[in-house]
Amino acid sequence: MEPTGADPPAAILPSTAAAEPDRARWITLNVGGKIFTTTRLTLTNREPDSMIARMFAQDQLKPCEQDAHGAYLIDRNGHYFRPILDYLRHGRVIYDKHMNLQGILEEARYYGLEGMVLLIQDIQRADVSLTRLDFIRTLVTSSYTTELRFQGVHLSGINLSKLDLRNINFKYACLSHCNLSYANLSWCCLERAELRYANLEGAKLRSVMAACADLQGAKLICCDLTECSLENANMKGATLEGSVMEGVSLRVANLKSANMRNCTLYNADMAGANLESCDLTGCNLKGANLRGANLKGAQLEKLETPVHMSQIDI
Repeated sequence: MEPTGADPPAAILPSTAAAEPDRARWITLNVGGKIFTTTRLTLTNREPDSMIARMFAQDQLKPCEQDAHGAYLIDRNGHYFRPILDYLRHGRVIYDKHMNLQGILEEARYYGLEGMVLLIQDIQRADVSLTRLDFIRTLVTSSYTTELRFQGVHLSGINLSKLDLRNINFKYACLSHCNLSYANLSWCCLERAELRYANLEGAKLRSVMAACADLQGAKLICCDLTECSLENANMKGATLEGSVMEGVSLRVANLKSANMRNCTLYNADMAGANLESCDLTGCNLKGANLRGANLKGAQLEKLETPVHMSQIDI
């Protein structure tokens, strides 16, 4: 006989701890003065290898300092954090017309959200703001003395072939996959421009300023690159076969696996350039500066003139 007043078995007691909400999973963020509330799962689930996921992973210490109300402080632009948070929630990029897509892209890169970066770049490629006809109208209605500036403009995929584009400022512009074949780009500014996989076959690029430009995989067959400045440019895997490159500056440029067969590189400055696995067959390297260049695996057969040791030794 059980004693009266005995406590019921522990298994049937309501679990107070289980009934209470898991408040630890909710997080408040103070991003540049703007307050956001979300869950730790939202911040860590979609891209677990991203910086923001690592900041708020369960096994990490406090990700950053907290304000007086306990919100985690992140010193970034809060205006652009809403699209970041929405992407982490449902995997899409949503923004209004008052928001700069480039600003969202920079924040996505900062937080290490590679999937979001790719989605934004796809949107940019699909959203070409200018057509070839628009571009030609701009050219023909501009005075000869007017400085044309397309600095930072997104022109990916546009066809600008055979146009006279001399002296135009394309600094920071996105010209990836653009058709610039047989265009005249002489004296243009292409510093830090993106020209990945662009078609520049037969183009004139005399005295172009293109330091730090991204020309990976670009097609530059039979181009005129005389006195062109390409310091620190990324030209990995580019095709430059048959191009005239007299006096070109390729200091510290990345030309790994580039096709430079039969190029004229007379007096070219290639000091410190990465020429690993680069095909330089049949090139004219007379007077070229190759000091400090990485020539591992480079093909140097059938050169017009032998390379002197003084051109290579530091």
